[in-house]
Amino acid sequence: MGFAELWKTYGGDYLVALLTTWQLTAISFVFVMILSVLVTVMRVCPIKPLRVVGDVYVQIFRNIPGVSLLIICVYALPFLKVLLDYRTCVIVTTILLGSAFGSENFMSGINTIGVGQIEAARSLGLTFTQILRKIVIPQALRSAVLPMTNLLIAVMLTTALGSQVPLSPPELTGLVSVINTQVSGGITTFFISALGYALSALAIGYVGNAIDKRVRILR
Repeated sequence: MGFAELWKTYGGDYLVALLTTWQLTAISFVFVMILSVLVTVMRVCPIKPLRVVGDVYVQIFRNIPGVSLLIICVYALPFLKVLLDYRTCVIVTTILLGSAFGSENFMSGINTIGVGQIEAARSLGLTFTQILRKIVIPQALRSAVLPMTNLLIAVMLTTALGSQVPLSPPELTGLVSVINTQVSGGITTFFISALGYALSALAIGYVGNAIDKRVRILR
């Protein structure tokens, strides 16, 4: 099946799949950002047990394959009486994986903050929470714009895990499987999906670069 015929038949489905991918990406990334900040705060707090929990969290979810984690969410959690629909399982998997890498990005941003600023804040009597809220987190966020832009693209690509479960409507990669079970679409089906991912990534990169130029901290 050629490109024109494939697009004429399934063009609407591709647009719906693209919107589904964007939706999964947006929902996942919001929670990735929140959880990344929380895990990073745990990793830098003065309470050792919390630091250990934060570091262990990052090491586990940074080094576990996405498919394995998705299988755990779909098939293992029901044994613990935790029942999640397929879409939620994909989102939870993406959040757990993304937040581990997001925490590393924030840690890199924190490492760019001069020690003198922290010492000055302590000399002024600021508490740990105040130092985080007024000095550390704002600067870390500004320094991590480009890494977080790359993470957003990675989160979008991770939503392709949805192809491993019967989502309705399917996301871009899942739609390829659906089409190829109905007709012999061949490589063209993959090309259209890849084009959707590539154009989305280019748009994300452009916006991320624009934001970085506005908020970048010149040192």
